[in-house]
Amino acid sequence: GAKHASGPVLTFLDSHVECTEGWLEPVLYQILNNRKAVVCPIIDVLSDQTFEYITASDMTWGGFNWKLNFRWYRVPQRELDRRNGDRTEPLRSPTMAGGLFSIDKEYFFEIGAYDEKMEIWGGENLEMSFRVWMCGGELLIATCSRVGHVFRKSTPYTFPGGTTKIVNRNNARLAEVWMDEWKGFYFSLNPAARKVDKGDLTDRKDLRKNLQCKNFRWYLENIYPESHMPLHYFHLGDIKHKVSGFCLDTMNVRSGGKLGTSLCHKLGGNQVFAYTHSKQIMSDDSCLDVAEKNGVVKLLRCHGMGGNQAWSYDNQTNRIIHDNSDRCLTLIPELRQLSMSECSGSVNQVWIMNNSHSWQTRLINQ
Repeated sequence: GAKHASGPVLTFLDSHVECTEGWLEPVLYQILNNRKAVVCPIIDVLSDQTFEYITASDMTWGGFNWKLNFRWYRVPQRELDRRNGDRTEPLRSPTMAGGLFSIDKEYFFEIGAYDEKMEIWGGENLEMSFRVWMCGGELLIATCSRVGHVFRKSTPYTFPGGTTKIVNRNNARLAEVWMDEWKGFYFSLNPAARKVDKGDLTDRKDLRKNLQCKNFRWYLENIYPESHMPLHYFHLGDIKHKVSGFCLDTMNVRSGGKLGTSLCHKLGGNQVFAYTHSKQIMSDDSCLDVAEKNGVVKLLRCHGMGGNQAWSYDNQTNRIIHDNSDRCLTLIPELRQLSMSECSGSVNQVWIMNNSHSWQTRLINQ
């Protein structure tokens, strides 16, 4: 359809949306100012039961997690400062949701349109987001533009071979072309994506070369320094309890769930943690969090502000110390029970961080 469109600007909209009055003008204005701007509205919610219109916050922007799933996150202070507190100014979003945006038609094809070897749905929004930023464009959310969207619980169409297979293929293609050394990190966490048939990548790699695009490190450092992708960290891999052979494990719990342990298996997944330069111990976009002195260790959405999520690792004693409470992470092996206890010489407080993960980028010297 894009090739046959006669207008100078292409607008992509899901079919299950409701456009509000005056939604288009703020979007087109940004493209008028910069033909390389890809502009999205704020995506409000239409109830899938009643079609009630529910306004969304203008204080969130697009990001992604370790598995390359799109996520909404709170807009960081640096972006608020860039706009001088003017919430009518567009947000420079690291990624877009994908189903609702406008783009200059000529620029759409200059920048590579869609990767036509991706299938059905999934990954195309991040692929375009990385490509736009790394190749000289910008991705904006026009905060004065609002479109309601029905977030369906299921899709009315099928994914040949299953949803996982299609999404893994699409994400594998974007990782191979755009993520440089971080593709190794993604494939280490998602080995099934490494094995899928990715198809021919020649034309997409040639596109990146011909557009003289920047590298993925530039994107993480300049466009999305708040990303949860490992960038500057002390440790990446499992965190092993020395005497028991158990490792910290997310147990695949949702945000707010208790941190657990299981036998170390060296397969990545739920046992991969990063200890970052901001003193977070994180798995994907969840961080170890303790709210009370003797409280339960939980996994909560990383907020980057220290506090309950700030930890210190003592390389001499191999203790993990919670900064706020000055207590140590302790495991009672017989009960497989984690607790925060007064720091002592107990072997139950000895944890090994040895960068066991098979993929590494730039480590920080402690």
